[in-house]
Amino acid sequence: MFVVKRSAQNPILIPDRDHYWEEFASFNLCPVRRGKTIYGVYRAISAVDVLQNPRQVSIIGVGESKDGVHFKNRVPFITPREEWDQFGCEDPRVTLFEGMYYTFYTALSKYPFSADGIKVAVAFSRDLKKVNERHLVTPFNAKAMTLFPERINGKIVVMFSYHTDSPPAKIAFAKLDRIGDLWSKKFWEEWEKKIDEHTIDLKRSPYDHVEVGAPPIKTKYGWLHIYSHIQNYFTGGDGNRVFGVEAVLFDLDDPQKIIGRTNGPLLVPEESYEFSGYVPNIVFPTGAIIEKSILTIYYGAADTTVCSARVNLMDLIFNIHPKFKENFYFKRSVKNPIIAPIKENKWEAQATFNPGAILLKGKIHIVYRAMSNDNTSSFGYAMTKNGIDLTERSLSPIYVPKEDFENKKINNANSGCEDPRLTKIGKNLYLCYTAYDSIGPPRVAISSITEKDFVSNNWNWEKPFLITPAGLDDKDACLFPVKFKLGYFILHRIDNEICGDYLSTLDFRHETVKRCFRIIGPRANTWDSSKVGIGAPPIKTKYGWLLLYHGVSKNHNTYRVGCVLLDLKDPAIVLARSTEPLFEPKEEYETKGVVNNVVFPCGMVVKDKFLYIYYGGADKVVGVATMELNIILKALIHGAKL
Repeated sequence: MFVVKRSAQNPILIPDRDHYWEEFASFNLCPVRRGKTIYGVYRAISAVDVLQNPRQVSIIGVGESKDGVHFKNRVPFITPREEWDQFGCEDPRVTLFEGMYYTFYTALSKYPFSADGIKVAVAFSRDLKKVNERHLVTPFNAKAMTLFPERINGKIVVMFSYHTDSPPAKIAFAKLDRIGDLWSKKFWEEWEKKIDEHTIDLKRSPYDHVEVGAPPIKTKYGWLHIYSHIQNYFTGGDGNRVFGVEAVLFDLDDPQKIIGRTNGPLLVPEESYEFSGYVPNIVFPTGAIIEKSILTIYYGAADTTVCSARVNLMDLIFNIHPKFKENFYFKRSVKNPIIAPIKENKWEAQATFNPGAILLKGKIHIVYRAMSNDNTSSFGYAMTKNGIDLTERSLSPIYVPKEDFENKKINNANSGCEDPRLTKIGKNLYLCYTAYDSIGPPRVAISSITEKDFVSNNWNWEKPFLITPAGLDDKDACLFPVKFKLGYFILHRIDNEICGDYLSTLDFRHETVKRCFRIIGPRANTWDSSKVGIGAPPIKTKYGWLLLYHGVSKNHNTYRVGCVLLDLKDPAIVLARSTEPLFEPKEEYETKGVVNNVVFPCGMVVKDKFLYIYYGGADKVVGVATMELNIILKALIHGAKL
């Protein structure tokens, strides 16, 4: 897993009203080092000039920075001058290669703009202050060319988007002996004859679109490339398109060979400066730079400003590289499902799922939701010593609906006690669950039992009380196992967000939830874009509280699992949040059931340095999966420091 964080100073570059040539937009920056200075070349769009046609023109600007965030001394660098770039110079990528800075850019030779007038050009400079020479590169439609910073097996290698404006576009590579071959028509004529030998396909579906992003970065594990992947590009209008930033790792000796890639986007439009601008809802990567262990990605936001985001380099690479990738996700037990419905037991004949779990005196106790054929939910019990193999399982429910607020009002409708979560505080175990009477919105109820009675299977539960307000869909709740300065902390979910509140006491006859201050919510255009809710009660570590949560995607309604790190002293503060899910439905018992495509953990324990999660699969069965705790924590800690 890994965490990507946007710069708190975003946008780091904005249009300058005092510079006519970049008054309208300044975006798509590509950085490169020269000594102790970071130079950023970027696309700038001018103010409107009513005497010109077109009325606005793009040029390439350049700025200087000491920290990669604040760019000063911004001046024009590459301006329209030649017949083949007379109507604009766009989207530069710069690379230091054999002592010269090569800046590739999109050259516009026709207006109105058309595919045959959109080609790649290059300008090179010794000092990034003066252009020494420039050339038209491609005789055909292309964009986003970038140069590998060193020869590979003696060859100069470039990568670019081929026929970008007359799709389907392809990511293409060219290998040259001399830099001058770049602007040789003969070279490109021969190259095009074998076009299929020079291309790779990074699209996830035929309806997607890809474009080269940042210049490749050499790592010991391969060439890392940050690129643009646009979902639903060809499926009916801008409203369906999702611009994403992804990463791929190429072989060091053969960059056309893909070693691995991210499962999904590192970034999608989420912030206001990405939603609104010259062209809304765009994040478009054009540069990346490494400082120590941190990869900083530079991207254009809404074709208006420059923004940046950071990620720990090795966390990202290890999530891509097949040699390490499997360690960064939860691994299912080969014995899954460990709990399944028993048709002979009426109370659990239809489904057994969404289990709470707690480790007590070396044994893992599992309390799971069981559903009868008339859709009444109650709780069953199981126990395991090794975390997987059951040594006990109850023949009858250990907790049943008993109050009016959880008893069925409509025949055969869903009702009862749902999704148990267990927390030990002092000598008692507190059971948070969703109470539903088949009519009103679900609410959170709490009961308790002494630890002594619980481990002895004496199910002497205290009378349950509703603790969330009437009339609101409020569920997915748990208590933290300690008392904080502000009181006992409880997490719950209203609508699609995880909320929190501090409670003065554990006397639930009188204590109720009165506040919903937001902890996390859905992230637009991502795997958790529809709603989020907690998983299991959090685990305390020296770095913070580790909380798993479930996220639901808007387009596919799939339940996946992510994680956050919360502050030790005030768990309402989020320190880091995973970018990709750690766990998602794959096996048939997770993809097909009462509700398809669901993994839903309500319990987790730490055993032998591994985190065990107990989850519902497709609202039908119980599974268990494990992952090294330190792997999760390291990535979250790295994310908290970004």
